[in-house]
Amino acid sequence: MPYQVSREGQTYGPYTLDDLQHYVASGNILLTDMAKSDDAEEWAPVAQILGTSTPPPGTPGYASVPVNPDATPAVSPYPDPPNLHWILLIVITIFCGLFGFIWEIVQINWLRRIEPTSKATRYFILAYVLGFIAFPFFVAMDHGHNQNFASIFLLCLGGLLGLVSAAFYILYRFAMKNSLEQHYNTVEPIGLRLGPIMTFFFGSIYFQYHFNRINDIKRAAFYRGF
Repeated sequence: MPYQVSREGQTYGPYTLDDLQHYVASGNILLTDMAKSDDAEEWAPVAQILGTSTPPPGTPGYASVPVNPDATPAVSPYPDPPNLHWILLIVITIFCGLFGFIWEIVQINWLRRIEPTSKATRYFILAYVLGFIAFPFFVAMDHGHNQNFASIFLLCLGGLLGLVSAAFYILYRFAMKNSLEQHYNTVEPIGLRLGPIMTFFFGSIYFQYHFNRINDIKRAAFYRGF
C-alpha cells in the first residue's frame, strides 16, 4: 500500500511501508512527519503508521524528542554537496575560466556518490571530448589561406562536432537537474525544484546556489537534533 508523506507543507512519495521503515531508520523521514495512504481520509504521524507509539532508543527519525540528550544526532549517509558560495564561484570563474570547468568536475564526482546511475557524467564527458576534438579544426581554419574543398570540409566537420558537443552539454545539465530533483524529493526529501530556464543558461552556478541552500537546510536539521 503506497503512502504519501507530508512535512512543512511539502508532500513526498509515494512510499511503500518498507520504504517508510528504511527512511525512518536512516533519518530522512521523521516519526513526527505526517503520512496517509490512498484509501485513508486523514493524515497520521509516521510513528502511528509504523505502529511505533514510542520510538526505540537511538531511532534517528524521532529528532524532536531525543531519548538521550547527550546522543549525537543522526548523520545522513549521503555526502553534503560541494560547499563553495555561488557568488565566489562566479568571481573566480571570471578571472580563471578553467576553474569553472574544474568545479563542474567536482560537482559531477559528488553526484556520482549520491546517484551512481545518473547519466549526467556520461553526457558531460562526451560533451568535452567532442569539444576538444572539434577545436583543432577551427584552429586550422584560422591559419588557412586557401578556401579549397578540403578546408571547407574540415570546417563543416568541426562545426558538426561542435554542435553535437553543445547538445551533449545541454543534456548533461538537464540530466543533473533530474538526478538532483530525484534524490532530494525521495531519498533526502527537502522539496527541491529546479527551473529549466535557469538550468539551461546558468548550469553549474545555478546548481551551486541550490547546493548552498541544501547545506544550510541539512546543517539546521543537524543542530535541531541536539
